[in-house]
Amino acid sequence: MISYFSFLIKLKMNFKKHIPNLITLGNLFCGTLATIFAVENDFVFAGLFVVIGILFDFFDGFAARLLNVSGELGKQLDSLADMVTSGVVPGIIMYNLMIENTIDYTNFSEETAITTYLPFLGLIITLGASYRLAKFNIDTRQSESFIGLPTPAMSLFVVSLPLILEYSTFEFAHNLITNNYFLIAITLVLTYLMNAEIPLFSLKFKEYSIKNNVVKYLFLIISLLMIITLQYLSIPLIILFYVVLSLISNSRKSI
Repeated sequence: MISYFSFLIKLKMNFKKHIPNLITLGNLFCGTLATIFAVENDFVFAGLFVVIGILFDFFDGFAARLLNVSGELGKQLDSLADMVTSGVVPGIIMYNLMIENTIDYTNFSEETAITTYLPFLGLIITLGASYRLAKFNIDTRQSESFIGLPTPAMSLFVVSLPLILEYSTFEFAHNLITNNYFLIAITLVLTYLMNAEIPLFSLKFKEYSIKNNVVKYLFLIISLLMIITLQYLSIPLIILFYVVLSLISNSRKSI
């Protein structure tokens, strides 16, 4: 009887240890589905599964801390899943956006040949995400905050672009997104931000007092107002606001 209960306890502990990893695999599954939809230019479902995957990415860490079962396997698996959801997918979306902006394949010339190859530059985002995730795994400084833009934030920025084109009525945003040189600039800026030595605050709360979390509460309130008023356009603006607010907060701390 004692050995039977010992077996059940051991089985329970083993199962508990794998719960965060199963959630991480949910992230990878969503990223794989998002990749399929992104290749097929179905940006709505690609964006939907990226968002669900990012939610899984949040909850796997939460579950690991709650169950006190974090380990090296989970850390590596998390980055591999993120590489798909927040690395491969945004690269494909950026590539496809640039392809759609490239007009007139029939009248081939030297100029159109150059513009035909430009969309491949969108895949730089995937390379930048890979480099950041590899650095993150060996960087012990990012337990309480981030250094460089997190890949999920970059991914949300990119997947929002085709949704802005489809559902937003802001003409200036349409003009920017349908310009390949603007998309290339965004690609380079996001790649730089992911790997730059820029401290960015984390939205994890150790406690909920206003005094010690002014920046976080300010960010959340303004972000909510942006979402209500600007809808899909709010997503890239919120991420830019996040970076700017972090820079302001860092400069104030250094004074």
